Amino acid sequence: MTAEFQILLLTAASLGFVHTILGPDHYLPFVAISKARDWSVGKTIWWTFICGTGHVLSSVIIGLVGIAIGSQLEKLVLIEEFRDGLAAWGLIAFGLIYALWGMRYWVSNKSGDLKQNNQGKKITPWVLFIIFILGPCEVLIPVLMYPAANASTGALISVSLVFGITTLLTMMGAVFIMIYGLRYVSLKPLEKYSHTIAGIVIFMSGLAIEVLGL
Repeated sequence: MTAEFQILLLTAASLGFVHTILGPDHYLPFVAISKARDWSVGKTIWWTFICGTGHVLSSVIIGLVGIAIGSQLEKLVLIEEFRDGLAAWGLIAFGLIYALWGMRYWVSNKSGDLKQNNQGKKITPWVLFIIFILGPCEVLIPVLMYPAANASTGALISVSLVFGITTLLTMMGAVFIMIYGLRYVSLKPLEKYSHTIAGIVIFMSGLAIEVLGL
């Protein structure tokens, strides 16, 4: 293993960790949904893994196809920027809709309308999954995949795996730590607003991507 390859692998691991930690959309939506829907830790981590896998694989596939057909890097960067905007607005729209649904859910609870309470419970994680597929790993293709492809196919596969695994572990680790940390915070007065709060958190996560570029 050459020194350059070692540096590339270390860069892949570092960027996988940093880009995940700096992007609150990678973990806050799962924590918020978990608290609102009273998911178990296992279920929350499972959906984090599923959405994270879709998030990483979508960029890996685009990068591999682009490299295979000899596409210019600039074109792939534009595609990833477009996908970034789609994901951001997806989170913003979903968060807003979910917050409004949460308010209606609370009103229906007060009025005893049980039918209203069961609407939308199964669709939420799949909406997140679709949004995460749309969301790119911005640094993966230009900073890691294209330089690795110039070295060898093995280097390309290795950096993609290291980046992907680090991203997934960081997402699941952050979600796990936050869920357990919240167990020591009394949120009982806010429980009746949990769905609305979850929607606002998701909305703010999307806004952070769109406005702050996180």
